[in-house]
Amino acid sequence: MNIKVMLLYMHGSHLISKLFTLLCSKVIGARFYHDNPSTFPSIESPADEEGHGSHTSSIAAGVSTAGANLYGLAEGTARGGVPSARIAMYKVCWLEGCSDVDLLAGMDDAINDGVDLISISIGGAASSYLDDPIAIGAFHAMMKGILTTCSAGNDGPYASSVENTAPWIMTVGASTMDRQFSTLVKFGNGVEMAGLPATHICQKAGFTLLTSAGNAANGSLTLDKDPWTCDFGTLDEKKVRGKIVLCKEKASAGYLKSVGVIGMIITLQEKVDKGFSFTLPAVYVDANAGDKIITYINSTKYKFMFHLQLNIAAPGVDTLAGYSKLISITASPDDNRVNVYNVISGTSMACPHVTSAAAYVKTFLLDWSPAAIKSCPNVNRLVP
Repeated sequence: MNIKVMLLYMHGSHLISKLFTLLCSKVIGARFYHDNPSTFPSIESPADEEGHGSHTSSIAAGVSTAGANLYGLAEGTARGGVPSARIAMYKVCWLEGCSDVDLLAGMDDAINDGVDLISISIGGAASSYLDDPIAIGAFHAMMKGILTTCSAGNDGPYASSVENTAPWIMTVGASTMDRQFSTLVKFGNGVEMAGLPATHICQKAGFTLLTSAGNAANGSLTLDKDPWTCDFGTLDEKKVRGKIVLCKEKASAGYLKSVGVIGMIITLQEKVDKGFSFTLPAVYVDANAGDKIITYINSTKYKFMFHLQLNIAAPGVDTLAGYSKLISITASPDDNRVNVYNVISGTSMACPHVTSAAAYVKTFLLDWSPAAIKSCPNVNRLVP
């Protein structure tokens, strides 16, 4: 495939240079932009400190790799949409965010370097096309025959929550599939419930004591503190140490881990269709299941729960793709697990799927304009 990209550009430490040299058959260009460095600690180089860029890039153009998995989850062959494509990286986001100046500088260079397509998994508050750096940059790209695909954001379902809506941008939303990761929760009375995994840690089989946050509240709590949130200082350490704790709506995994909790069940009022990562074994269940678990806890002298076991029915919106080893899989400071793959959800992951579909169209129809590719009725059928 003859995908044109920028010439190789290096900056940074010897280690970073070596990293990009090893990847130069795939990543053949890398630039970074940091107009106003802040007090946030950052690596001043194109290196991926958050894993987001590695993940989206491997979705678009990752080579076929057997045995890809996240600690045994979703094991199989990982493959990007266009494995033969080459990638030019333009790092414009940092721990403090993405500045307009950096965004426009990166897009200007991408256009001048002669890339064929631009994929942007970045969003922000909706604004006028005249003030939106992505809309402005994408317009200039369109004038040079370069299609820009962008993520639609993860807000909603309220009005005006879609991002990157300029008519010259291919705006990509995320959808679910007929496959989903699930977690089996088994109790001491033999009852089993299926929940949504909120972690990627497989525990050894065995029964563990179970309690609820309501039954383990800190006796000195003030009225403005709700123990069900499992937030800092809300629970009695003696009542939760060595147990799995049921929380409502949210939970601070860092706090629970510090007081000796070994697992979490989180009940949610609203339905969720994607998993999350915590530093403890965890599972999401709906409110109805949560009420049944609380009844079990309150009516049984010896409350046991089987350790959470991940069972793959089929993947849902969760996407397994490449990840950076410069950050843990949860991005939590107390998590030291690193992996070359991670499971993440969102329109950021959807965007590069469509970018790779557009790359196929561009490969066979070199004279097609961005508008022609964007309006192509077969693009959806080409998405891997």
